[in-house]
Amino acid sequence: MSPIVVGGPELFLGAGEVYVALLRPKIDPADPGVRLAAEQTGVTPEEFAGSGDVWALMYEDGAGHGEFELPGARDVEADGFAEQLQAALASGEPFTVEAGDFLRIDARPAADAWRLTARVTPPEDEEDGAAAPQTLELGALPAAELLAGLEEFRRALA
Repeated sequence: MSPIVVGGPELFLGAGEVYVALLRPKIDPADPGVRLAAEQTGVTPEEFAGSGDVWALMYEDGAGHGEFELPGARDVEADGFAEQLQAALASGEPFTVEAGDFLRIDARPAADAWRLTARVTPPEDEEDGAAAPQTLELGALPAAELLAGLEEFRRALA
């Protein structure tokens, strides 16, 4: 089977095996891999691909990963978070930026980079209750790469 191509806006913060990613996956129902997978599962390609308008947060701490959907999150909120992050980076001062109740980024300058720490708070699960918040040390990330990634993310949302 051919691989399924997943597009959509994605903001990736981190390096290697430790990262956090805010994304809105979009799967093309015309993709041959999607059509084949849909046929094998007995649904239409459109049903298999889904609506493409649900935001998700994925994270990896080097020992394991997690992900959860953000029902009700909108593009304007994701863009607002990215805009706040851009402005905070431009200030050159330590900062904290939050995306709702689920993601907080603490940053402090380190030469031509920023040392980022992410605090991820998964939503309450109806069956299991609240999952434990995770703190991820994302490391020192080059300022130029952070700003370029934010700009690309915001362009993808426009």
